[in-house]
Amino acid sequence: MADNLSDTLKKLKITAIDRTEDSLEGCLDCLLQALAQNNLETTEKIQGSGILQLFASLLIPQSPCTAKVANVIAEVAKNEFMRTPCVDAGLISPLVQLLHSKDQELLLQTGRALGNICYDSHSLQAQLINMGVIPTLVKLLGIHCHNAALTEMCLVAFGNLAELESSKEQFASTNIAEELVKLFKKQIEHDKKEMVFEVLAPLAENDAIKLQLVEAGLVECLLEIVQQKVDSDKEDDVAELKTASDLMVLLLLGDESMQKLFEGGKGNVFQRVLSWIPSNNHQLQLAGALAIANFARNDGNCIHMVDNGIVEKLMDLLDRHVEDGNVTVQHAALSALRNLAIPVVNKAKMLSAGVTEAVLKFLKSEMPPVQFKLLGTLRMLIDAQAEAAEQLGKNVKLVERLVEWCEAKDHAGVMGESNRLLSALIRHSKSKDVIKTIVQSGGIKHLVTMATSEHVIMQNEALVALAIIAALELGTAEKDLESTKLVQILHRLLADERSAPEIKYNSMALICALIGSESLHKEVQDLSFLDVVSKLRSHENKNVAQQASLTEQRLTVES
Repeated sequence: MADNLSDTLKKLKITAIDRTEDSLEGCLDCLLQALAQNNLETTEKIQGSGILQLFASLLIPQSPCTAKVANVIAEVAKNEFMRTPCVDAGLISPLVQLLHSKDQELLLQTGRALGNICYDSHSLQAQLINMGVIPTLVKLLGIHCHNAALTEMCLVAFGNLAELESSKEQFASTNIAEELVKLFKKQIEHDKKEMVFEVLAPLAENDAIKLQLVEAGLVECLLEIVQQKVDSDKEDDVAELKTASDLMVLLLLGDESMQKLFEGGKGNVFQRVLSWIPSNNHQLQLAGALAIANFARNDGNCIHMVDNGIVEKLMDLLDRHVEDGNVTVQHAALSALRNLAIPVVNKAKMLSAGVTEAVLKFLKSEMPPVQFKLLGTLRMLIDAQAEAAEQLGKNVKLVERLVEWCEAKDHAGVMGESNRLLSALIRHSKSKDVIKTIVQSGGIKHLVTMATSEHVIMQNEALVALAIIAALELGTAEKDLESTKLVQILHRLLADERSAPEIKYNSMALICALIGSESLHKEVQDLSFLDVVSKLRSHENKNVAQQASLTEQRLTVES
């Protein structure tokens, strides 16, 4: 066999130059046979023979042997070490040209060859995209949709190329959405549907393609799958239900596609998704809650959904998952409630519906994603709702848990949200009882640390909360404010040129409140605040300059 192969390679060199079709075909058949028997050994021989350099000249559309040449390249390129030599031999460009052929066998082998050469190489795949293969392959899928092997080849290529961000724009300018939905509707076997799904998911990350898929009728196909598979416990059906409902949620992440499907809350799709929430299937409950969270991305939708009873449905769902519940469902339902609580008109309605009580049941959760959404939901609900903020701020269990989570260093999101809720309870309630509860639970040090956050919005929220504490309950908080070195921190914030104008403004307002305490006043005097403040009188921001003048007067009078 080895001698035979060596002879074949020698003969191939000669015939490649002479172009005698019969002998060329014989040589190629012999190579393909050898590759089928021992791919690795044959490939190494091919590499050693230098024959690869001649293949580019053999890739000509008119020749009856071209499909076999492409097949040999496809087999050789299964080996990773041969991919670069194939590129160096200049095979990519002639192979891409062959994608314009009408010969189905040639198209198949060409697709395989390109796929194997560019396998796992983003730079080569990007090169293919730049050479315009995407519109060509989409056209092929439309023309040869009855050829299963060619269809599969196109899907594999789409799956690989769709991973590259640069491909999305090109895909969006073709009719890929229409072709894939048409193909999807024809599939009966699970594996075939799965192949189409694998292309749809990465493509649906692009907002323009999301809308095209919705317009091409993908949503109806997905809803049908859900309806067919919801009661089945067969592994394939469960997997298909999950993929279909996940993809449905993904389509709702695009603003235009989401609004199109919402149809003012009257749309069939929205109504069907609503029916998933009370179902007994965890996957559907999850997808339903995530879909509502996605629909709740603008005020109009949120107001409509709250007025039409969505809050009660979500609270019922949460209730089913309190004890040993499904964490992903808890997280999704809380996400939906958080989004629904953003419009001002919804807050009071949701509070009177008992949302805070429903959410507080998850206070004992040890799962950071659930903790994060729980905190965000409560923070949205109490925004400018003094009574609710006071009620929650006097809840010792809640405040103690917040103080504990303010130290969750492994979970920055939970830590940040706990600090923000702590500050919000004070800012929105302006209640002495709330301040006392927070001081007694050890919350002051966290608000002071928050004043040094890298996020201006959090620094501000902390400074405003501390100013309210200093105005209403300075005596109660005095010791904690001393031990956390708040005065030094404020001095640093005022002296730092990088501090935002609002940070400087609120720091000075806070200083004016703190000098009501004898010990804190002494600290202010010791740090010569007057020097820093008087410099700020000429600050470019009018409010800062004005506050600096007022603060200077206060400090001068009090000194």
